[in-house]
Amino acid sequence: MNTRRDFLQSAGIVGAGLLLSNNLFAKNKFEFTSNRPPLAQRKFTSEAVEAAIQRIKKDIPNQELGWLFENCFPNTLDTTVDFEMIDGKPDTYVITGDIDAMWLRDSSAQVYPYLPLMKEDEKLQQLIAGVINRQTKCILKDPYANAFYKDENKISEWKQTDITDMKPGIHERKWEIDSLCYPIRLAYNYWKITGDDVPFDIDWIKAIELTVTTFKEQQRKTSEGPYIFQRNTSWATDGVPLSGYGYPVKPVGLICSMFRPSDDATIFPYLIPSNFFAVASLKQAAEMISKISGDNKFANECTQLATEVNNALKQYAIVQHVQMGRVYAYEVNGFGSFNLMDDANVPSLLSLPYLNAVSSTDPLYQSTRKLLLSSYNPFFFKGTAAEGIGGPHAGMNMIWPLSITMRALTSVNDAEIKQCVQWLTKTHAGTGFMHESFHKDDPKKFTRKWFAWSNTLFGELIMHLHENKNALLKSI
Repeated sequence: MNTRRDFLQSAGIVGAGLLLSNNLFAKNKFEFTSNRPPLAQRKFTSEAVEAAIQRIKKDIPNQELGWLFENCFPNTLDTTVDFEMIDGKPDTYVITGDIDAMWLRDSSAQVYPYLPLMKEDEKLQQLIAGVINRQTKCILKDPYANAFYKDENKISEWKQTDITDMKPGIHERKWEIDSLCYPIRLAYNYWKITGDDVPFDIDWIKAIELTVTTFKEQQRKTSEGPYIFQRNTSWATDGVPLSGYGYPVKPVGLICSMFRPSDDATIFPYLIPSNFFAVASLKQAAEMISKISGDNKFANECTQLATEVNNALKQYAIVQHVQMGRVYAYEVNGFGSFNLMDDANVPSLLSLPYLNAVSSTDPLYQSTRKLLLSSYNPFFFKGTAAEGIGGPHAGMNMIWPLSITMRALTSVNDAEIKQCVQWLTKTHAGTGFMHESFHKDDPKKFTRKWFAWSNTLFGELIMHLHENKNALLKSI
């Protein structure tokens, strides 16, 4: 079965030792040769991205770090995009890497770091407009689905195991709030940078309307809503209890999410980082709707929902920890129960400043961050190779590079940022790429050798440091 879980059990870990046999660590600096596909085999080439790679790599004294950036930053364009024109409109299908399916979350995050380069490359802008157009189609097909196929008639392998309304063209139907937030984040920043409103046509507005409708349904004020999900599986994190509706919640204005951005089931359906993300996304959607379509009534509806969710977060998301004081919970149910942890996948509590949901200097965020990066977070792992956050998806003692990268992107401490980059440089297991996860004591034990989101986000970090902390980058 071609799933993320399979790579945890097979190719990722087993293949790691084989890769190491090629001595890709390149102990001598002159051996750091590109691991990118040959030019003729790349899915898409951007002149602006290539220029950025050369400019930034030349400015990084650490040759291994420069080599990692060269390999990772263009990985989404090199290997995962499928661009074409359909009915005169750009259309871009983006796979995650080793799974031939397009996640709304992953596809948004994979191309997001290229946004600042669009003004220098019209074809790159067109490619990203194509992602927005494809995501609109996906949301209109089913706002509760998280992953889709390019072939809209393809039947998913999960059709045999999942008890849910699975339509052709859908790879997986796990309801995750962030699946509807990420496309807004991508669209908003595309619009802000380019001023181009062509992708935001009547279909896009319908997709936003459907997003708001879905959020309101999952506030579950009057009923449990139309969505159910169960799976015939031995993996507890792949199924939703109580007839597929999940454990009960008290309707308080928060939005239920049956799954986390890791694609693991939530314990308590009010997933706090995803509700924060929804607030930020609804505000962005309101601004776009008001200025592009002039529909102030619908824009106000978006704003009102954002305000309602935000007020509920203030009342229900904050809990008292014995050692750390007031912190954000990861999940709550509105009855007073809560789950204290964090997961590496974004949105996470750690990532809230990155998503413009809270300030990185906010005292409540800082106290929460201190908890997340400590033994009080059951999925924070500290080993001889590195330390970082993982999650149930890859299992115990498995650190996700995503969490280390996000820790650096949200840090206000230069020493911490430097340490994060050093860990990332040391734990690629000689492959020249980031992975889904690696063992805290042995980076050779890793999952998913082709995971484009992790690669591109690492590239975003290096670009960010080059622009904002160049002296720090040069000192690594």
